[in-house]
Amino acid sequence: MRRSGVPRPRQDGGRTQSILVATSNPGKLRDFAGAASSHGVSLAAIPGFSSLPGVIEDGLTFEANARKKAEHYSRYAPGQIIIADDSGLEVDALNGAPGVHSARYAAEDPRLAENNMDDEANNARLLRELKNVPPERRTAHFVCVIAAARDGKTLAICRGQADGRIIDSPRGNHGFGYDPLFFFPPIQKTFAEIPVDEKARHSHRGAAFRKFLDWYGAQSESAVEQ
Repeated sequence: MRRSGVPRPRQDGGRTQSILVATSNPGKLRDFAGAASSHGVSLAAIPGFSSLPGVIEDGLTFEANARKKAEHYSRYAPGQIIIADDSGLEVDALNGAPGVHSARYAAEDPRLAENNMDDEANNARLLRELKNVPPERRTAHFVCVIAAARDGKTLAICRGQADGRIIDSPRGNHGFGYDPLFFFPPIQKTFAEIPVDEKARHSHRGAAFRKFLDWYGAQSESAVEQ
């Protein structure tokens, strides 16, 4: 019996079976792919994802939104485990904002905005809000919650977090979202200054995905033993 919690790719007719991801965000797909590659796991978007009915992300927590998306989209891939995530930035000096509204932070009222704003606008607002906040009080946390679901039912919730601080101006050309402003002390760089595979070792999304892989591996082992 294999004891490792990290699964080997499942084989179906000589082909590796992919884990389906419910997102059209290219940045998230790159992050997940970076985390998956070192474990020999492949990822794929849900077939026809862009044409599927969307989900209103009105949850008050990352977990609520991730769960809602996973349950919704899993109904369009019968019998398969799919994952969906909700993630964002929490800044201590802003009482946890932008939080679940991270992607819409530049909107006049992020709580009511239906569409995501562009990264540059969101970053600009964050810097305005922190203009008079000294560096030592700019502590922040990237949070990612992954929900795994099948046939409309949540099977697992996995949370990852990365702790850092917000700097005064963007640094780096990699990443997306708030990555250019998020300074990660253990590596003395922003998340935008490191390639995707290195980011996966340190990021909130990488941490959450590794927890998912542990759970997924345990399910695979149970299926083999049965």
